[in-house]
Amino acid sequence: MAGPQDDAIIRVEHLTQAFGSNVVFDDVSFEVRRGEVFVILGGSGCGKSTMMKVMIGLHQPRAGHILFENQDIVSADRKTREGIQRRFGVMYQSGALFGSMTLLENVRLPLEEFTDLPADAMDAVAASKLRMVALEGFETYMPADISGGMAKRAAIARAMALDPSILFLDEPSAGLDPITSAELDQTILSLAHSLGVTFVVVTHELPSIFTIADRVIMLDKKTKKIIATGTPQELRDHSTDPFVHQFFHREANPQEETA
Repeated sequence: MAGPQDDAIIRVEHLTQAFGSNVVFDDVSFEVRRGEVFVILGGSGCGKSTMMKVMIGLHQPRAGHILFENQDIVSADRKTREGIQRRFGVMYQSGALFGSMTLLENVRLPLEEFTDLPADAMDAVAASKLRMVALEGFETYMPADISGGMAKRAAIARAMALDPSILFLDEPSAGLDPITSAELDQTILSLAHSLGVTFVVVTHELPSIFTIADRVIMLDKKTKKIIATGTPQELRDHSTDPFVHQFFHREANPQEETA
């Protein structure tokens, strides 16, 4: 999908995040190109989800800059930051649907908060977003009445409500069986191709990474750095970093093996 002429929609420059004395990542730089599916991966505790939260302006970093279309979300005033954030759609790991609302009501919630559309127009937009994720006919269902995979798709529909430039997905396949996870991967690919939306996806699920990712970065818990950048195939076949090799070949750490 993404080609060499694609420009960066987000530039992360010399980013450091720490909570007290605990440094999560240190002096990290990368860019996300317009229209690509960009995956942030790494082992447990490496700071993947923290990175996403910093990128969307939920956490203020210790140092560094995040430029969205050349606007720095880190140094922006509150009004400017909120304007940038409305260009983002976010799906958190749990899906975070409101259990007391139907799927249609969940999806139209951002429209109620941030637009002046009439009620019938909001219903139409929300229904169209559900249709995009193959949930047409489920508008009146409650979150408790649908499967985990359907709930994740409904959460993506809600994240798309305001027609964002970028969709951030935090562990979208978490808790799903392999078949449902594969179906969700196809939903992401379909949306990326049909809408041209940029995706930033946090995951450690290898099948999903190879299915959806144009490019990946790999964070390392020990060094607090990015230890690999490229396509999943490049990292699997050519990386000389031992941890990257272990990760992509699903190999146990020898010193951690038990008899």
